[in-house]
Order: sequence, then C-alpha cells, then structure tokens
Amino acid sequence: MMKRMGEPVVSPDGRWIVFSLTEPDYDPAKQTSDLWILRSDGTEPPRRLTYTKEPENGVAWSPDGTRMAFSTKREGDQTPQIYILPMSGGEARRVTNISGGATGPQWRPDGKAILFQSQVDPIAEQRKDRKWNARIYDAMPIRFWNAWLDERRPHVFVQELSDSAQPLDLVKGSRLAESAGFNGVFNETGGQDLQAVWAPDGKSIVFVAYANRDRMMGEEVESKLFVVAAAGGEPAAITERGASYDHPRFSPTGDYLYAQTERSPDPAGRLYSLARLAQFSWPDTGKAKILTKGWDRSIGSFSISHDGRNVYLAAEDDGFDQLFELTVSSEKLERIMQVTEGGYTSVQPVEGGMVAEFQTSLRPPEIVRLDPAKGSHTMLTNFNAAAVADIDAPASIHFWFVAKNGKRIHSIMTLPPKFDPTKKYPLIVSPHGGPNSMSKDNFTTRWNSYLLTSPGYVLLRTDYTGSTGFGEKFADDIEHDVLRGPAQEILEAIDEAAKRYPYIDTSRQAAIGASYGGYLMNWFNGHTKQFKCLVIHAGAINNESQYGSNDGGIDRELRMGGPIWEKGGQWNDESPLRYANEFSTPALITDGEQDFRVPLTESITTFKILQRRGIPARLIVFPDEGHWILKGENNRLHMEEVLAWLKRYL
Repeated sequence: MMKRMGEPVVSPDGRWIVFSLTEPDYDPAKQTSDLWILRSDGTEPPRRLTYTKEPENGVAWSPDGTRMAFSTKREGDQTPQIYILPMSGGEARRVTNISGGATGPQWRPDGKAILFQSQVDPIAEQRKDRKWNARIYDAMPIRFWNAWLDERRPHVFVQELSDSAQPLDLVKGSRLAESAGFNGVFNETGGQDLQAVWAPDGKSIVFVAYANRDRMMGEEVESKLFVVAAAGGEPAAITERGASYDHPRFSPTGDYLYAQTERSPDPAGRLYSLARLAQFSWPDTGKAKILTKGWDRSIGSFSISHDGRNVYLAAEDDGFDQLFELTVSSEKLERIMQVTEGGYTSVQPVEGGMVAEFQTSLRPPEIVRLDPAKGSHTMLTNFNAAAVADIDAPASIHFWFVAKNGKRIHSIMTLPPKFDPTKKYPLIVSPHGGPNSMSKDNFTTRWNSYLLTSPGYVLLRTDYTGSTGFGEKFADDIEHDVLRGPAQEILEAIDEAAKRYPYIDTSRQAAIGASYGGYLMNWFNGHTKQFKCLVIHAGAINNESQYGSNDGGIDRELRMGGPIWEKGGQWNDESPLRYANEFSTPALITDGEQDFRVPLTESITTFKILQRRGIPARLIVFPDEGHWILKGENNRLHMEEVLAWLKRYL
C-alpha cells in the first residue's frame, strides 16, 4: 500500500521540514503514523522523529526552532493532549491534561505559552446523572457529514509553560460563547475548528467562529474573524456581514493579517463565490482589502514569504493544481511555473527557495523543492518510488471541446495498462462530486484512476459546468441548472472523445459517480440508455427527501429557486425521482450508514425503485462509514464490488 504524507511544516529559519507519514495497513492495529524531518535543501535524507502508535497532529515549531508542539494520545491519555518535543533529543513532554482534549497548538511569539483548542461540554455533569438516552434540539443543525451534534463547543485556551500553570479558557462566560449560534467552522469529519492564531505581540488571539449557526434555515451562516485578549474577555468581531472568512495568518512582519474569504450568496443572482485573499492592516484592522479581487480563480491555500513581501498561492486552474506568487505592494499576480502533469499544493517558503507537495494520479503527494526557472522540481521525499515503478501507467490525456451551449469544456482521460492504440477498450465515465470541484491529475485511494482502468478500460472524467478552476461564472452557472445541463455536457464529452480517440468502444460504456456524481447517475438512468451499467455511491434521487434529511440549510432552497412547499424551480423538474418511469440501467448502489450529507434513505429509495421496475440492482451498506468509504477493508471490498459490477456488464 502507498505511504501517505501530511502537509509539510517548515521551521522558522526555513532549514528544516517536519511532516507526518502514514504507513497504512488493512489491519488498523498494524497501521502507523509518525513524524519525520528533513533538511529543506535536500542534503540529508528524511529521518523518523517519533515511534508511537497514535498519530501526531497539528505540528507547530517553537519561535526559536528548538522545540515542537503537537497533539496526540500517549499512554494513559483518554483524549488527545498537547506534547512538546525537544529537537535536540529526548522524549516528548505532555503540557495539557484537559478532559475535552487539546488540539491545534500555536506558540506565543515569546515561546513561553501555547494556545490550543478544546471541546467544552456545558452539561457534562448532567450527562453523568441521566437515566434516559435522547438527543434534543431547538434549532438546526442537528448533524453534519457523519456526526450528530450536541452541546459541546470549541473554546480557545492558553497554557503557560511553567510547571504549576493551569490552562485559561479565553472565551468562557462571554456573550459570544454563550450564544446559541456560536461554534467553530466545520471540518469533513463533523468536528468544529476555531483556527486560532496569536497576534504578533502575543497580547491577543484571532480566531474563526460562527455567531448565527442556529439560524441556518432562515439566513446565510457566515464565519467571522474575532479577536480576544490573551487574558480572556469578550471577543470582538473583525469582519462584517456579507462574507465568510477563515484560515487567518499574520505576516512575519506583523503589520498585516491575511485570511481567505468568500462572499455570501446573492439570492437574486450569484450563489457560488470564489475564495479570495483578504488583507487587514494590523493592529488597526478596518475594512478588508481583497488582493485577488480581479483574479478569476479560487485560492486553495496560501503562505507568506519570510520578508512579508510576497504571498504564495495554490489554486485550481484549467484542470491542474497550479502555484502563483502575489507581490503585496503592487498586487501583481504571476504564475510560479506552468504545470502540465500532476499538481502542486501546500507551497511554502524555505531557506533559499520554495517547497511544495507534488502528486499525480499514480503517485501520492511527496515533498519537492521547486525550480521555477526550469519549470521543474527536485524530490525531497520519494517514499513510494518502488511501488510506483512497478505500475504500468500511461500519462493522462487532457483535451478541450466546445459544447453545444458554447462553453469550453475540459476533460481528462486515463488509459489502461499495456495500452495498445490499435485495440478497442470499454469506456468508464466518472464525473466528479461536489459539484464545485475539479477532475485533475491527483492521487486518491477511493476512486483511484489506475485501479479503475486496470481491467482494460479507458476512464473519462469531464469538468462540467459547476466545476471549479474555470472561473466564478462557470462554477456558479450550475446553481440554476443542477443536472440537465451538466449531464448533457458529459454526454457530449463522450462523443468528442470517441471522435478523437478511435480506441474507445462506444458500444461498451458504463458510468460511475459519488455524491453529486451519484446524483448524476440517477439522472442518467432516467434520460439515456447508452450505459450498460451504473455505479452510484451516496447519490441523491429525490430533491425533496434529501433536503428534508440532510445537513444543509437555506442554500438548497436558493439553488432550487424557492421554498420546498412551493415545488417550483428545480424541486421537481430536476429531481431524478420524477423520471423513474424511464429507469432501465442496472445499478450498483453503495453508501455509508453514517452519511448525513446524502443520507442512506436516498440509496434505499434508488434500490427500491429499481427492484420495483425489475432492473438488476445491488445495494451495499457500510454501517461504520460516512460519506466516504475510508476504512481499509471496507475500501477494498468497495473497489472489488465496483470492478466486479463493471466486469459483469462490460
């Protein structure tokens, strides 16, 4: 199995990089995840720093580079705690012992204290005395992704590093923390994160939080930036209504605060928004200055040069993960280097240059040192070299065409091993989920391109309207045509590929999709007969029932064109269920029982309808999985079932 790396964390002097390395195993007891370190100039090979069972998360270097803080569970810990590891050698020392766990450590600029986040349960004592078992809610949301929500909320704490110091809860008793709408921003596991960072003088802390999450069914929920004194008190909002902000980060020079921002939807027009880079003066913040206002791309991540003069951006762009450099003084944006294979993320400044993570559909992310002048890179890690060398993997093919609606559409095609252009190959069509996402030359374990093509198939992935990386309007246009238009573009992409590449056997086609891609599969079943079979993972079939039981808010109502009780707009017209009388294609249906984004009832409905119509169907439910099938043996079974289903019909 391929080894998997975490994001590189660069030392303050830019000479060292620490990263996590997971060595997966189908047996969870045998899987390991430890910290490794390497020199940023590549003069020494990577070496392991930790040898423990539990993974270390949230790595943070001390300001002087002599210590490292992280969150993990060691022997005797019931919840993750903050540990500090001396870089000169020795064992890590635990510095917190808090029942709600401790994550996300950040060093105070003087190196004498650490902030962290912990889950605070206001009714912890009441839970112990309860003789009943029930979940009680007075407002949405009640669950998210794969987790039920309760009264627990994240708080920011400061831990002085003297032996007798106790952690200080900075927001305890504040109006913000006591309000019903308070919480951190969601992550993909259902948890909440405040993304707290120290101000340059160490006297205050900036964090991200919702203040109106309890009103998600009546108004747009926005994440704001707040500042709170390091001694605690009432947090003050830095940002205004009309946009969400996250990932705050201070310039090394201390004069600016940066964050990513997205405008809130305009119910009368644009619903989707690009993620842009906002700059605030510090400490007198005032109104945000949007540095990428005129750039029609969405920021994936950013970092700041050591002198504060430049900001490095990673962004999806025309089918690739590309890197860009923004000069702060002039707001001039330039491409660092043109990417034509794979993609780069997590760009970071180091001594004498830049590093990033590089990956392809075949190769998991590895750390590389960039050479912009040559448009290339040097591998600093290469943990999967031996495994990759044994795989026959033709390079991906990118092509564009103009759809009948006048839009330029990008597709990426993956060829099978031992490819022979004189032969004919079945076609697998796999539109991405989202829908605000992008098909690209990147590595994934769940829908791996080379596993899907390994039996001798050609794989086609099309960036239909709604995809990111092609401008705000292109991504937003799907909001008022959620299925019909994108589906038509995908069918046209198949025709275009068949014209260009005669080795595609159009008499043997199948389509597979997950999440929004699964939604498209149900639409295909009611609108085309060209596929021999379908694979539908976590795919909605009924707009009304999915709205009623999923974890979304008013955004779905805006997309569909009005309240659900009016049944206008797209509620009926673009709901796959309304075309079930045309269903005729055999379908493999898979889902996680803990999926609250596209609840299991959608998959059961699809299975039930196909059974009613006498169409071959197979339903696989994973009781311990959510929206994604993540556990090793479950993932393996899922891929085996997918390949067996395709083989049966192709």
